[in-house]
Amino acid sequence: MPDQNVSSEKAPVWTPSVQQVEASRMRQFQVYIEQRFNQSFSDYASLHRWSVECPDLFWQAVADFCGMHFDTESTEVLVHKDQMPGAKWFPGATLNFAANLLRYGDDQPAIVFRDERGRRHELTYKALNEQVAQVAAGLRQAGVAAGDRVAGLVPNCPETVIAMLAATSLGAIWSSCSPDFGTTAVLDRFEQIQPKIMFAADGYYYGGQFIDVMPVIKALSESLDGLKQVVVFPFAASEVSEISGISKATSWHEFLIPSDVITYEARAFDDPVYIMYSSGTTGVPKCIVHGSGVLLQHLKEHQLHANLGREDRLFFFTTCGWMMWNWLVSGLASGATIVLYDGSPFEPGPDALWRVAEEERVTIFGAGAKYYAALEQSTFIPRDHCDLSALHTIQSTGSPLAPATFDFIYESVKPEVALQSISGGTDLLGCFALGNPTAAVYRGELQCIGLGMDVAIYSDAGVPLAAEHKGELVCRQPFPSMPVGFWNDPDGVRYHKAYFERFECVWTHGDFAELTSHGGLIIHGRSDATLNPGGVRIGTAEIYRPVEQVAAVVDCVACAQKWQGDTRVILFVVLKGGAALDAALESRICSLIREQASPRHVPAMIVQVKDIPRTRNGKIAELAVTAAINGEPVDNQVAFNNPESLVEFSTFFARMANSRSTDDL
Repeated sequence: MPDQNVSSEKAPVWTPSVQQVEASRMRQFQVYIEQRFNQSFSDYASLHRWSVECPDLFWQAVADFCGMHFDTESTEVLVHKDQMPGAKWFPGATLNFAANLLRYGDDQPAIVFRDERGRRHELTYKALNEQVAQVAAGLRQAGVAAGDRVAGLVPNCPETVIAMLAATSLGAIWSSCSPDFGTTAVLDRFEQIQPKIMFAADGYYYGGQFIDVMPVIKALSESLDGLKQVVVFPFAASEVSEISGISKATSWHEFLIPSDVITYEARAFDDPVYIMYSSGTTGVPKCIVHGSGVLLQHLKEHQLHANLGREDRLFFFTTCGWMMWNWLVSGLASGATIVLYDGSPFEPGPDALWRVAEEERVTIFGAGAKYYAALEQSTFIPRDHCDLSALHTIQSTGSPLAPATFDFIYESVKPEVALQSISGGTDLLGCFALGNPTAAVYRGELQCIGLGMDVAIYSDAGVPLAAEHKGELVCRQPFPSMPVGFWNDPDGVRYHKAYFERFECVWTHGDFAELTSHGGLIIHGRSDATLNPGGVRIGTAEIYRPVEQVAAVVDCVACAQKWQGDTRVILFVVLKGGAALDAALESRICSLIREQASPRHVPAMIVQVKDIPRTRNGKIAELAVTAAINGEPVDNQVAFNNPESLVEFSTFFARMANSRSTDDL
């Protein structure tokens, strides 16, 4: 008998109207393709099939339809298409990343900034261009040239966007960390790439508390080899103070040079634009280098899948240390208004982000799945208190969105909205699975595989699996936002090992997933954290979904512990309000898991803890917990928001080890 899971639920929870489908940019693109290439598509599946069968035609059409600007056109779109890695996109073409984001120079708002203290600032496209020109002139005078690295220890604010655009206008490479990263975490990242210039904010506010960043800036200025200058801008205060005690430091206003024109450096399509960092928990983070292919990917994802246009206002709750910041900022290339927010999403209350959505007339609202789960635990009902009439799309990512949270959003946020659970990662700075404005939304599912992405589910033997069978999520063809490579990996050995070691010439993403019968996708967790008790492969998300329905449980993590020659599943739970785990609650949790997943999913033990370790992007650190409960070292703890929480799991291992040794006597 198959496991009982959400893929068996066939009734959609939302379906777009005929008018919505016909007005969508996805539908407009389909018509464009049909007319340009004399094709005919009966549904999204047929359009997707054509997009992977004819990648050259498809990606050139995306570039043309979405308005990507090249300084020099290429006569080819894709060469060495049978090689991964090794495929090359738009050989000979040149363009500038920043120029594509700044091609509008009118009076429409480009950026609206809000924060938890109620501050608001707005920049038009014209004003944005003017300020980028001044910072770019400052960078040029400081000696920044194409290929140099410019870094930011920065909050999610207009100055950060301006600095990034100024750097990439010169052909320099931008890389950023959120200011909540400590000195060691930042050094683990920036020491590898040796930035020439670093932008930094004096401090920030979170949850009503001021956090001073100046000590971290001072330590970095003294430790980073090759750093020529630190540009500090006032974010927490009205003006920067005590800058004189920091070597190489200058203020934002002193750094600017009056200029009216941006001179864009033309770059090859695969020249580096961004350096991102893996959120791994062993060793220093990998430095993932991305080129202009991310822009083509984002244009497709924004305009076709998210239905983004010039009239839209795009919001995503993110920090500058998460790839969703880069994804959000690319909304400028479509001429939309991007809405930035810095601070706690629950300060001064759970209505914080929804007041922003109401007052700024946000049309596309995004956040991590953890945020929606936390909102669900609160008593705030957005639809009862906020005018969300402008909102047409809600997005979620970072981890699987629980089926019950789909219900919450439709019942408590807005009944008539396209709910898009999307999935990809820092590795591709984009998505494999996305929303589809022309299709129905199914509870607990990601709507579709992205156009141009040849995604399949493989068995352990590398055989493609049919719908409703679980396995490894892979991509069998190159895509434009594949990394250029890893920094300091000249032979590409680490890059190949990260994605292509398991299946030759096939990108293995590391997700344990299944396709659904109607073209959707269900992510069951990371494949490297997949549980395997008794040889049965279990995705952690299959356990989390039933547990998330228990109101008393605030958070949980399921991991495998080596035990008696096999492994056993241990479920750790955090309970609301300091409640104690008792036999009745344990029984309820186990019953829900047994009924909604299978008896094989029921954990061997349920253990109460005070906190669950999470990365700074809000993802559960399953591998770190697994290491701790098996007595193995956990490296790179600076990658966590709450590394102190690991103590409980190490203590659990010690207690179990002592119990086991006593039993052996």
